[in-house]
Amino acid sequence: MTPADLADLLRATAAKVLVERGSDPAVLPDEVKVERPRNPEHGDYATNLAMQVGKKAGMNPRDFANLLAEALSATEDIEVAEVAGPGFLNIRLAKAAQGAIIEKILAAGADYGTGAALHGTKINLEFVSANPTGPIHLGGTRWAAVGDALGRILSAQGADVTREYYFNDHGAQIDRFANSLVAAATGQPTPEDGYAGAYINEIADTIVQANPDAVSLPADERHELFRREGVELMFAQIKQTLHEFGVDFDVYFNESSLFESGSVDKAVEELKATGNLYEKDGAWWIASTEYGDDKDRVVIKSDGKSAYVAGDIAYFENKRARGFDLCIYMLGADHHGYIGRLKAAAAATGDNPDTVEVLIGQMVNLVKDGAAVRMSKRAGTVVTLDDLVEAIGVDASRYSLVRSSVNTSIDIDLGLWTKQDNENPLYYVQYAYARTCSIMRNAADLGFDAVTPDPGLMSSDREGAVIRTLGEYPRVVATAAEMREPHRVVRYLEELAGVYHPFQSDKDMRVLPLGDEPITPLNSARLGLVKATHQVLANGLALLGVSAPERM
Repeated sequence: MTPADLADLLRATAAKVLVERGSDPAVLPDEVKVERPRNPEHGDYATNLAMQVGKKAGMNPRDFANLLAEALSATEDIEVAEVAGPGFLNIRLAKAAQGAIIEKILAAGADYGTGAALHGTKINLEFVSANPTGPIHLGGTRWAAVGDALGRILSAQGADVTREYYFNDHGAQIDRFANSLVAAATGQPTPEDGYAGAYINEIADTIVQANPDAVSLPADERHELFRREGVELMFAQIKQTLHEFGVDFDVYFNESSLFESGSVDKAVEELKATGNLYEKDGAWWIASTEYGDDKDRVVIKSDGKSAYVAGDIAYFENKRARGFDLCIYMLGADHHGYIGRLKAAAAATGDNPDTVEVLIGQMVNLVKDGAAVRMSKRAGTVVTLDDLVEAIGVDASRYSLVRSSVNTSIDIDLGLWTKQDNENPLYYVQYAYARTCSIMRNAADLGFDAVTPDPGLMSSDREGAVIRTLGEYPRVVATAAEMREPHRVVRYLEELAGVYHPFQSDKDMRVLPLGDEPITPLNSARLGLVKATHQVLANGLALLGVSAPERM
């Protein structure tokens, strides 16, 4: 019985109790909360349902809890239900019901933990979207790891997810990038507002090799050549870097296409016509402060040129026209104003602002030997995705970046994430998986492979801790999807590894028979537990895009 199964049983039992007493079961919440108590001696699970509902049903909460406890204890799946305090209910599952979690996991396999909460929902998930003016920095790297994991988690809940990269190939930053390339190619200093680093010289050299007369072209033609080919080369590098990081996109959307197609002009004129823009100081503005922005934003500047917001409005309309029910934007720490700005864009077009979600990621710092790492080999003062991967590898990079809430800044200790011991959280989780593989290989060598375990045979606290933790996995994934918080899966895997390692290390929890000992039903049950742990660790690591090594 998983926590979700228990919640359903609680709700059904409470409804029956209320009806028997002439009360309306409509007072029950749609979703019953079931938690694991901090002290295992209090039971396997606890709920405050009676305290939530008692007074609404015209009963003292503790009296209602006693009625629930009596009804639950009469069911075959509940060993005992006891009332504590003003109406808390502590529940201990029957061993057979607890062990049934293992059977459910083995039957579901890779599908264990998936759900249908988002079935039929089309989600546009835009992340990274770094300007094609340099390698991906650490902030973009965090979004690459978190965004890809979030996409997997949303898909696991039934959503139809499109991963999208907004290719900023329009605007002043592209001109500065082109000017920097021209300066490098002609032996001039980097412009004051330009981009520096070995990658600029490398791209400039590549363009000159392919176009020997590039430097001698008229200024306008030369600038356009370096702009066009420089952006193409830079973006090809970005895509390759992301691919090697395990992140690929379904759509690469060019910002310039919004302007070239007339979508921006069309969107602006429609907003003027409907009165959703106002004119001030010769410019056209959108009232984004009404949606949490710190100030209203200019859409059309006083010189008649479009501001960034104009493209944002057209881009949102484009997404909705493509049939997306929800547009999630994953942006950097300096983009807080975009929350109100993008919601204002949705409202101004007559759409629902709730179709826009903006997630803001905080800063990432690298630390080595207690000191911050601030230099990159290729990108000057900016530390890049490639630098991080070179230092600790793809798996550790992804895992460390997803491990914390995006609302918090993180320090990545390069020494910690390269350790091959249990101090390294990733090693700790992957090693748990490798240990399950070892037992399963040894079992197969003994011809002890196909098991039909009786999970009810396992009654120790160590076994129970693993089983209960396995049962939590579907709820963890569902919550991670609902809250847009992939770090919940990471922390769960560490919790699972934390109860599995002591189980396998305990000589009293031996899974395989020794020597000529016969295989017992308890051996079979424990092998089932190992296989279930193996499956859940594999499923969770897959959601993070992190490998599950069979040997370590």
